[in-house]
Formats: sequence, structure tokens, C-alpha cells
Amino acid sequence: MKTGFRKVLLIMPSVIVARGLEAALAEHGEFRVEGILADLSHASEARLRNMDVDVIIIDPVVFDYVSRASGRARLAEHSDAAVVALKTIPMEDEQIRQYDGVVSMYDDPVAVVKKLRESLASHEDTPESDGYDLSSREKEILVCVAKGMLNKEIADFYNISIHTVITHRKNITRKTGIKTVAGLTVYALLNNLIDPSSVEL
Repeated sequence: MKTGFRKVLLIMPSVIVARGLEAALAEHGEFRVEGILADLSHASEARLRNMDVDVIIIDPVVFDYVSRASGRARLAEHSDAAVVALKTIPMEDEQIRQYDGVVSMYDDPVAVVKKLRESLASHEDTPESDGYDLSSREKEILVCVAKGMLNKEIADFYNISIHTVITHRKNITRKTGIKTVAGLTVYALLNNLIDPSSVEL
């Protein structure tokens, strides 16, 4: 586990709830809120894409009912962080299972910290590879990410599942230590994996 504090992004429409959660986490010192987004607008998604956080706590009410079942996948398009749902409304089991963890509005701060630790541990519990080098498939996925392709587009392009794309992206992040799309783009450029002219600025 990393030393120091873990960086958290809150995505929730209620400023009161967000500030209360921020204060509760600050008391324990292990987690520090780096930002608060009220929604997932295009501007918020752009900000999310360039943030280097360890965990995202999101109130699923930011999604409409139809898109709530795929909310976690939408976040994975922009960040490799662990994603924890803040349960403020009744949710179906299928909606809950997609997240790395769930905290309730009624959990005390100690329980929230414990659940965040567990969520991070399960999110990071991917088998270590034999070496630092990226596999040929991981390089292909990295190139697609650097070119601005979304997980669904990559999955369709290579005829693989979105889950497989997400797994490759987790492995790329683990091996390179880079979590942001901008950072991965720079990595791809520096390692001559892509032509600078093929990157949208």
C-alpha cells in the first residue's frame, strides 16, 4: 500500500453531503479530497480525465435511471481509479455490483474509511505481470487511449469486451505508474509508440 494519504474525488450533486464527507475523511488523515464535481457534464469529464486520484466516490443519482446500470463503465472511460458508490437512494443489486465498493449515507466515518480501504485493495488486487514491459496488446490499447478512443470504441475495434479493455488499462497503469490519459499520451510519445501528428491536442 502507498504511504501517505490517498487522493479522493467526490462526484455528487449535494454540496452539503460532499462537504460533510470531505470533513469526515479529513479527520482520519488517510484520505484527502482533491476535488468535488456536481455532475458528469463534458466539462466535468474533461477535468476527471486529467485528475490523478486513487478513488472516486460517486452518488449514482448523477446518472439518469437508464444509464445508472452502466455508470461505472462510463467513469472507467476517464479514470483508472477505484470507484465507490455513495448510496443515497435505493439501488438494484445489479447497479451496486458494478462498483468497487459501496458506502451508505448512514455509515460512520470509521466505517467509510474501512470500506474505502477494502475497495482500494480489491481494485488493486490484479495479478502482477512478470515484468515492467507492456505486452503487445497493452501497447495497442495504450496507443488507442493516447489517440483519444473511449473504452467502447477500443473494444469494438479489437472485438473484445469492455471489461477486457479495462483490465488492460489497469495493467498499463500498474506497469507505468501513470493514471491520467494525458500522462499515458506523453508516455506513448516518448516511447515512439505513436506519431505526434496522430494525437489530438
